[in-house]
Amino acid sequence: MLDEFVKDKFERPIISLRITITNRCNVNCLYCHHDGMVTSREEMTANELYTICKIAKKLGVQKIRLSGGEPLIRKDIVEIVEKINSLGFKDISMTSNGILLEKYAQGLKDAGLNRINVSLDTLNRETYEFITRKDYLESAKAGILKAVEVGLYPVKINMVIMKDINQNEVKDMFEFCKENNMVLQLIELIESENCDDDKFSADYHYKLDMIEERLADIADDVHERKFMQGRKKYYIDGGEIEVVRPVDNSTFCANCSRLRITPDGKIKPCLLRNDNLVELISHIRAGESEEELTKIFIDGINNREPFNQ
Repeated sequence: MLDEFVKDKFERPIISLRITITNRCNVNCLYCHHDGMVTSREEMTANELYTICKIAKKLGVQKIRLSGGEPLIRKDIVEIVEKINSLGFKDISMTSNGILLEKYAQGLKDAGLNRINVSLDTLNRETYEFITRKDYLESAKAGILKAVEVGLYPVKINMVIMKDINQNEVKDMFEFCKENNMVLQLIELIESENCDDDKFSADYHYKLDMIEERLADIADDVHERKFMQGRKKYYIDGGEIEVVRPVDNSTFCANCSRLRITPDGKIKPCLLRNDNLVELISHIRAGESEEELTKIFIDGINNREPFNQ
């Protein structure tokens, strides 16, 4: 099966492509890092995104994830999904904050979106407003439930764990997810570009070791997702909790099968690095051939290195 994929120089297959389609957002979460990129209002068009995905498909990529910012801010979001879906990918997913999801869920499902991850760090209104600086909790919850209703399955809830903010809310969020047939995904906080990194990490970073040890103790079963950064999924009392730990985690890098595209159209080989980007969008806009664009894509893949190396 792995022979179907293009591989980097460390023999890691490139299975998925995550594309940041906008840096715009309707909230301002205190930990947002914009994938480490300088914010810009310039965005790739639906046709340009189609071209990028077409090259990725040619190289064997099977999965596309659309992210932001908030991707549902784009007025052409349904068109974008339709165009990508026409290429025949195995899976098209999206990461959203859920605020506009009630409006768009059915249209996205009809356009070919398979599933969605929704960022929701708390069910507490005051905590939600502290994290996002907005009062959209009920809109986000309505969007999440609409996604479940229309069959964007599985709906995953992305919960970034922060010290002294929400580390004690995991049980409540798990119950919410289990009751609504959703998967809870716990995410370790990484440094933010929004504030002083050292102070930010000291104030809010919470290592997930103790939580994961507890999950291992009570889980009915544990599954390791080898080609999703070695993440572990814990099955507990009919529910699922997945743990994402990109910080100081060599297993995460060693098993990474994802390439990224920045909102300004550069290939981003590694999540935690910005010193090895490869320019792509200007070549598309210059009308270069698919053969030349494929070579550029391969250059980006060849720039991939384990973060801790």
